[in-house]
Amino acid sequence: MSTEENFYGKYDEPKKFDPSFKGPIANRSCTDIICCLVFFVAIVGYFIVGIVAWTHGDPRKVIYPTNSRGEFCGQVGSRNEHKPFLFYFNILKCASPLVLLEFQCPTTQTCVSKCPEKFDSFITSYGLLKVKPERWKYYIQFCKPGFNDSTKTPVQVFQDGDCPAFLTPSKPFTQRCFPDLITDKGVIKIGNQTNFRAKDGEFVNATQLLEGAKGANLVLEAREVAMKIFEDYTKSWYWILIGMSIALVVSLLFVILLRFTATVMVWLIILLVIAVLGYGIYHCFMEYTNLKGVPGSDVTITDLGFQTDLRVYLHLRQTWLAFLIILIIIEIIIILMLIFLRKRIIIAIALLKEASKAIGCIMSSLVYPIITFILLLLCVAFWAITALFLSTSGEAVYKVFANETTCNYSMNTCNPDTFNVSNITKQCPEAQCLFAFYGGESYYHRYLILFQFYNVFLFFWLSNFVIALGQVTLAGAFASYYWAFNKPADVPAFPVFASMGRALRYHTGSLAFGSLLLATVQVIRVILEYIDQKMKGAQNKIAQFILSCLKCCFWCLEKFLKFLNRNAYIMIAVYGNNFCTSAKNAFFLLMRNIIRVIVLDKVTDFLLFLGKLLIVGAVGVLGFFFFTNRITIIEDKAPTLNYYWVPLLTLIVGSYFVAHGFFSVFAMCVDTLFLCFLEDLERNDGSNERPYFMSKALLKILGKKNE
Repeated sequence: MSTEENFYGKYDEPKKFDPSFKGPIANRSCTDIICCLVFFVAIVGYFIVGIVAWTHGDPRKVIYPTNSRGEFCGQVGSRNEHKPFLFYFNILKCASPLVLLEFQCPTTQTCVSKCPEKFDSFITSYGLLKVKPERWKYYIQFCKPGFNDSTKTPVQVFQDGDCPAFLTPSKPFTQRCFPDLITDKGVIKIGNQTNFRAKDGEFVNATQLLEGAKGANLVLEAREVAMKIFEDYTKSWYWILIGMSIALVVSLLFVILLRFTATVMVWLIILLVIAVLGYGIYHCFMEYTNLKGVPGSDVTITDLGFQTDLRVYLHLRQTWLAFLIILIIIEIIIILMLIFLRKRIIIAIALLKEASKAIGCIMSSLVYPIITFILLLLCVAFWAITALFLSTSGEAVYKVFANETTCNYSMNTCNPDTFNVSNITKQCPEAQCLFAFYGGESYYHRYLILFQFYNVFLFFWLSNFVIALGQVTLAGAFASYYWAFNKPADVPAFPVFASMGRALRYHTGSLAFGSLLLATVQVIRVILEYIDQKMKGAQNKIAQFILSCLKCCFWCLEKFLKFLNRNAYIMIAVYGNNFCTSAKNAFFLLMRNIIRVIVLDKVTDFLLFLGKLLIVGAVGVLGFFFFTNRITIIEDKAPTLNYYWVPLLTLIVGSYFVAHGFFSVFAMCVDTLFLCFLEDLERNDGSNERPYFMSKALLKILGKKNE
């Protein structure tokens, strides 16, 4: 037995000639019916979960801040209607890990009408009660609701947790009071105070407080940065839209020009990408050279630390050196790949030219990504709304917050109305009964975590189904183009809508089956990431190693399934078989032509990537020159920005998604034509009875012809 026979025997037999085959078959039957029924039942269950969540959930629990009794601050109609801000008795405790684990700051929180405007302490205010009663009246508004008992000693007040030990000047942010930290010549102060009297009469220096208040300081700095970013968006949003429109036009022109000048366009792409990277290398080198000798430019990024004003990093030589090295590496990799693959680029150009002709013949295919985007947006919206309502369903649950090492009741549920007279306060004097989350012990709330898991799983399933539907629809349309012997006369009318109709009518079960496999792997990856986050502080190296191996394996499995599903969907669109049969046939077809797959198909993917990179890079460079006022013709039109990188990054990301929408259609067209091309070589031999369906350019390159 010959080597070729062994090869074909290992990966199934090549396709035989079928005189009745003229493209996607019309007479087909429903596939994977059981999975189709399961899919519809799952969707019905998803809607039921959504209805149940909307019935029990309350989004106000997210909109309004909640005090320690689970009451809303600022909600119309409640007793806190005129108290819209949340005040923390001791905001330093919000830096505790309990905030991340239990989503609740372990300190008493109360609703107030305004945040503290000056520094004060309870003991000082209590001592001046008879002399300055207005000061006492001002202080007790930050105590628990209803507290006005001047007969208690300060020790009793602190033991019962009625009032905060001290007040600091604060400003509201997201309806929560955060310390107003003032910077003066590099020294941070709180108001004009350097010392204050805290619990038990102990004097605490303000700098000690600031050491623990770094988190609050970062919040305030983040707020300032966020406000500046928002201001930049208000000034530049229309310029961002104009830039994305330019990316849209350039992407469309690329598809059109590629149809007529594929050879010139491909080599032009290669040269322009190399030129853009070359300019980036030159610019980084000049910036690195110009900063030589500039005071402060030799400071390392590690010594500088994190800075909210990212422009600071652009004044460091190390930043531009890092950019320079990265760009040089990318440039070398691209040049080496072009040198070794130069002979295969000619075949890839012919395949790209054929794909551009197919898209030009089926222009409606360029509109289909909008349908996919809208359907994905609906999936995301339904998932987000359902998750929000599920997370806010139920009654307020209170837990004991105390030192876990000395109190056995820590994190147990409690009743705030009877907590002060319970045995817990006797055994744990410093314990507090605070609001933890919304839930309950009812039948519904016991299964709430299952509802959330079902919500996440169906989100992945539906999202993958929408993507699969788009791939099958486009594959069917482009396959009908390839297998039309006289193009475009033999191409059926409305191929995109005809292909979509076939997919929904006959192959919903197959699409659901393929997307179910992928969704299962993705959910497992999410669970592994969650476990990994929980084990960050663990010292078990073996467990961490096993977890890392599992994450790597499932990442590889997800990539393989995406590749297999994509080719299986092409086979489903053409032949109408079930998912498993289509996946097997696609896999064996690719394995029988593994050399062409590795070289030819991947070269086209690389060229499409370069085209996408060129469009995004060109729009990014244009945006950089515009937002930095380097285009003299329209210099007066450019907005004055705090951070020019804000609209620039937004423009680059937006341009990428615009280009990706066009190139995803192009990539699907190339993959479909590539599989059809491989089958064409196996089915036909160029005779009058078995003519090739490929273009004359491909025939010439392969050294074949039709008689």
